[in-house]
Amino acid sequence: MKILKRVLLVLVILLVLLVVFVRFAVHESRPQHTDDNNAEIMADRLLEAINAEAWDSTKYVSWTFPGGHHYVWDRTTNDAQIKWNDYEVHLDMDEITGLAFRDGTELDGRKKSKAIAKAWEYWCNDSYWLAAPFKIRDPGTSRHIAVDEEGNEGLLVSYESGGVTPGDAYLWYVDDSGLPTGFKMWVKIIPVGGVYATWEGWKDATTGAKIASEHELSIGGVLIKLTDIKAGNNWSDLELESSPIRL
Repeated sequence: MKILKRVLLVLVILLVLLVVFVRFAVHESRPQHTDDNNAEIMADRLLEAINAEAWDSTKYVSWTFPGGHHYVWDRTTNDAQIKWNDYEVHLDMDEITGLAFRDGTELDGRKKSKAIAKAWEYWCNDSYWLAAPFKIRDPGTSRHIAVDEEGNEGLLVSYESGGVTPGDAYLWYVDDSGLPTGFKMWVKIIPVGGVYATWEGWKDATTGAKIASEHELSIGGVLIKLTDIKAGNNWSDLELESSPIRL
């Protein structure tokens, strides 16, 4: 037993040292903004490149996030059906309330609350990887031109409120047309600042909005690939006869 405890202690120490090493070796400080006069011009170019006007008029969206998180989103009511494993939640995103089921049986009390909380947590993360470029002017955001440690200029979007992690910031990089190519992140969920993620695999929705389906992270080569992306103004565009959301 003593030997096992010593081994576990050594493993914990090694893990801590690894985290410290990675943080100091890879960590990048959040950049200071430089030229704020052009921030809104850059934001306009980005939003035009992804056809944000078409996104704003898109009524229904569905997609699957890695790990088997399935979403159907009614943007006209801001409600969603969220499914993972044997759970299914019908969520009102404005009030963070709704219905929860497990194996088809409706949950109540503490089990219902936990399922709804988990669905909301998934939603805040997974929907961001779908729609982040369209959110650069959300309420509670600020935009600045900033330059990273490698001398690359981007649009720094900071979130002062909203979601489950207010205070996060993203430095967006765009190509000559204004289309996003990736961003660096300063977020609470990742202890290392400046982690880069690509925005690629762009797909055109039936409404004309552009949606990125692939994101590769600079740490560990993690690939976040969204699948079964469908968006339109009729449920048939999602290959559904009617809304599956029961609220």
